Amino acid sequence: MAQKPRQPRTNRYKKQNGKGLTALAVFLVLLLALLVGGYYFFAWQQQEEVFKPQQHAAPAIPHVAPPASPVPVDALPNKEPGPDWEHYTDDTPRPAIKLPPAQQPLSAGKAELAIIVDDMGSSLQELRRLLAIGVPLTLAVIPGLRHDREVAALADSQGAEVMLHLPMQSKEYPRRRLEANGLLLSYDQAKLQQLVEGYFTQVPQAKGANNHMGSAFTEDEPQMRAVLSLLSQRGLFFVDSVTTPASVGSRLAAELGMKSARRDVFLDNEQQEAYIMGQLSTAVNRARKTGRAIAICHPHPVTIATLAKALPTLQQQGITLVYASRLVR
Repeated sequence: MAQKPRQPRTNRYKKQNGKGLTALAVFLVLLLALLVGGYYFFAWQQQEEVFKPQQHAAPAIPHVAPPASPVPVDALPNKEPGPDWEHYTDDTPRPAIKLPPAQQPLSAGKAELAIIVDDMGSSLQELRRLLAIGVPLTLAVIPGLRHDREVAALADSQGAEVMLHLPMQSKEYPRRRLEANGLLLSYDQAKLQQLVEGYFTQVPQAKGANNHMGSAFTEDEPQMRAVLSLLSQRGLFFVDSVTTPASVGSRLAAELGMKSARRDVFLDNEQQEAYIMGQLSTAVNRARKTGRAIAICHPHPVTIATLAKALPTLQQQGITLVYASRLVR
């Protein structure tokens, strides 16, 4: 029987491979088109940016102090809490304060500046850095801080002037923390005396005192009179930190026959060298105008570094750095 012609065998695998190659080619073409299209779109966007009107940056605006505010200084937010305390002072401008007769100019051409460093007593390292500047500085120690006795003793042994930094109730109390040994409006005379006597035990080298916080306490005449009387009995002078424009501290000190003065400028409300330099310049101008000025600052690292840079040059500008006791009357 005759055999049928043999039919060529179909290779199904070859057909499938052919279809796969075709799909791959289509995918590659689409991918290439996508890439090319993306490139030209990106180039078009860049060209659009080139021809857009240029937005010039606004010129820098010089720092302008905010307007005077009736908000108590120590009611404002803290800038940087320390390990054992908080900084309660701020340099928000206050309405001009008429200087008492004791603060009138000394003599023509004489400008004296005292710098008080508040919140001392937490660190011996801070003290050593301040002493290394080699100029007269008055150090206000908060009694009860970790190293209050050591700081006061070392400062006194090196010839620096030591003050008590009296913790007093603010208008924000109790929301704003006060040291456990702080002076409250609710305390009677016996309690106030007990606390103040304790301060002398902790910082016996103190020659004077100023208030730490105290926007509420320094406005209260009976309580301030009680505390200032205790300071007066010890022969201390008083510097009003002016944490409230309504403070009665200076007036009562004068009535009690105490030597006293008022703070003129806070240096480091903002912890930036440029700001501190600007505030120091304000204090220097005040000293030139009135014969004397008292500035207050804190032992922040940037403050200490700025003082170390600036203070040694002031003598060449006709400014004499003195202790706070020199400027009380």
